Amino acid sequence: MTFGILIVSGIFMVIGMAVQARLKSRFAAYSKVPTSSGLSGKEIAEKMLNENGIYDVKVVSVQGFLTDHYNPANKTVNLSPDVYNGRNVSAAAVAAHECGHAVQHATAYSMLKLRSALVPIVNISTSLSQWVILIGIGLLGFGGGNPTVLLVGIVLFAMSTLFSVITLPVEFDASARALKWLDRAQITLPQEHEKAKDALKWAALTYVVAALASIAMLLQYIMIYNDRR
Repeated sequence: MTFGILIVSGIFMVIGMAVQARLKSRFAAYSKVPTSSGLSGKEIAEKMLNENGIYDVKVVSVQGFLTDHYNPANKTVNLSPDVYNGRNVSAAAVAAHECGHAVQHATAYSMLKLRSALVPIVNISTSLSQWVILIGIGLLGFGGGNPTVLLVGIVLFAMSTLFSVITLPVEFDASARALKWLDRAQITLPQEHEKAKDALKWAALTYVVAALASIAMLLQYIMIYNDRR
């Protein structure tokens, strides 16, 4: 059964790498397609925030590639240099998507509130779950007999899995808000809009793969527990 865990991990690792590679290639391709509006990612983000009545969120530049994120703790839309300064479809899509999270925060979107509430718990469970599971499996392997330690590890891991699943509607909703606004504000024309939609689709798929991998691993651990009870 532990061999099965390695197989499952390997399969989803390969799938994840393939999706990440596709995302990077799409981002690179659409970075060469200028938007008709000519606005930079920073300008697009500020415009979307303002048009949604959000004036207490700052748009800042952060180092890295595709490191873009919204931080609800200090109310900042953090854009990587390529997005912050870019005047292309990729920059427009990513900037609007991150502002989609800011709009979720401002409107108290229920799934975002739930995910935010889970963050402290998940931070603890993520750091502990794998170690507890390894110890639990090790004890069973050495004839410890009592699977309670493994069960505790499974419960901890389940919290991370739940977080991954809840992340999906949050990401899909942010993309939907972004695409709707880009169209309404005429930041992207129809042909550009389809490219922006495609870029966000591949970004969302990274979260889908992560959630499926977590679910598959959780099921593997549960099967081990059931076999050893």
